[in-house]
Amino acid sequence: MDDLETRELRYFIAVAEELHFGRAADRLGIAQPPLSRAIRLLEHRLGVRLLDRDRRGAALTDAGGVLLHEARVALDAVEAAARRTRRAGDPKRPLVLVTKAGASHALLRQLLDALASEPGAPPVEVLLCEVGEQARRLRDGQADVALMHRPYDDLAGFDTEDLFVEGQIALLPAGHPLASRDQLTSAEVGDVPDLPIARWPRLDGSYPDGAGPEVHTQAQLAQLVALGRTLLVIPASSRAWQWPDHVAVPVTDAPDVTTVLAWPHGSRSPAVAALVRAAAGLRDGARPAG
Repeated sequence: MDDLETRELRYFIAVAEELHFGRAADRLGIAQPPLSRAIRLLEHRLGVRLLDRDRRGAALTDAGGVLLHEARVALDAVEAAARRTRRAGDPKRPLVLVTKAGASHALLRQLLDALASEPGAPPVEVLLCEVGEQARRLRDGQADVALMHRPYDDLAGFDTEDLFVEGQIALLPAGHPLASRDQLTSAEVGDVPDLPIARWPRLDGSYPDGAGPEVHTQAQLAQLVALGRTLLVIPASSRAWQWPDHVAVPVTDAPDVTTVLAWPHGSRSPAVAALVRAAAGLRDGARPAG
C-alpha cells in the first residue's frame, strides 16, 4: 500500500464525520471539487470504496469505518509526536506528571520529595485529571509520566514501575447503617438497594449496566455519596476524596490495587529516568496513609 499523507487523512476524517462533501469542504476551508477528487484518489489507491454517495450526502462503508478509526489514531500519534519533540527540545521545560485528583496523595508527595533531593533533579509540573484520563494525556503528549492504578487504568503500550499495593475501602454516607461496620465484603457493598454502586465509564467510554448513577467526575461522585445516593469502592490511599459527610470502611475481599508509575514505551527522557529511579527507591518503604 502506498503511504498515506496526513492531509489525505484529515480530508477523509472531515467527510466521514460530516457525511456531506459540502459541509466537509467548508470545515476544511477548501472548495468541494478538489475534496471530492482527493477522496476518490484515496479510494483508488487503497482499492476499496470508503463512502457510498447519493444526492443527500454520503455514508461510510465498512472499510470507511475502519479507516476513520485508524486515521484518528494515526493523526493523534502524529500530533503527540510533535508535542513530545517540542518538549524534548526545550531544556527548561518541567517534567509533566499526570495523576487523578485525590489519588495516591501521600505517595505522590513522597515521590516528588525523593526526586527533588537528587542532584540536578528536573522541575516537575503536576497535572490533575479526572478518572481514566491519564492514558490519553500520556498518549497525546500532554504528559511525560503518570501515576496509574492496576487493574483499573489502561496501561497498554506503557512501561511501568510498580510502587505500592493496597486494599480498598467503601466510601459511604455518614449515618447509613453500613457506615457503622468495622469491615465489609464485596458482596455486601454490591447489594445495597438504597446505595447502588456508581458507574464509571469503561475505557471505551461506555457505561456498565446497573442501577447506580452514571458519573464521570470525582466532584459528582463525592456529592452523590454525601447525599446518600450511591457508594464507592476505592483504593485505601484515596482518602483525599473523603468529605466530612463520608465514612470509609475496609472491604476485606476487594482485589488489591497496585499504584504504578507509567510512561510511554521506549522513552529516552533523562527526566523520566530520574523519576523512575526515585520511584524505585521508594517502592519498598512507601506506605501512604491518605
